[in-house]
Amino acid sequence: MIEFKSLVFYVLSFVLIASGLSVITSRNPVTAALSLVLAFFNAAGIWLLLHAEFLAIALVLVYVGAVMVLFLFVVMMLDINLDKLREGFWDYLPMAGFIGVLMMIEMVMVFKTKQFNLLPVTEPISNTSNTEMIGNTLYSDYVLPFELASVVLLIAIISAIALTLRDRRDSKKTNPADQVAVKRADRVRIVQMKSEEKYLKPKRR
Repeated sequence: MIEFKSLVFYVLSFVLIASGLSVITSRNPVTAALSLVLAFFNAAGIWLLLHAEFLAIALVLVYVGAVMVLFLFVVMMLDINLDKLREGFWDYLPMAGFIGVLMMIEMVMVFKTKQFNLLPVTEPISNTSNTEMIGNTLYSDYVLPFELASVVLLIAIISAIALTLRDRRDSKKTNPADQVAVKRADRVRIVQMKSEEKYLKPKRR
């Protein structure tokens, strides 16, 4: 008889594959984005079954909570004609199928190596949590690739700002240095005027 854990794994895997197919076959971009959210949730559930709680929470918080919300805002705000973009979609199916099969073969070859012959999940490796183990491994053995990835992300942020920052003549902007260096005499001027008696005296009836 099949175990409950295996049944949950098969259910999550089936929904993950179905939602992934819905992402690439759906004609409505909002439906595709929501299907991708469902795929992320099912992938997080599979990671929970593998006792990778940190990766599951990071997937839900980062991708579902931030990236997919941004995707939905962009898709719903921009009026994109996707019919023209999808023209000739099935023409690339043979090449895409060949690349997909090739990637599957490579993944099978990698997972059959000795480095992936891990212990069963039921046997605890140590008393530390997987979050602590990830942190120790990331900031000790892989500290150089981690720093390189941070530099690449910083360059990407600066490049995105530089590409979108354009000087326009019709746009109004202020100089913070001029605002800080301003003096009271430049902004406020006290004017003394003589008062007229006819406005100060009360009217007699």
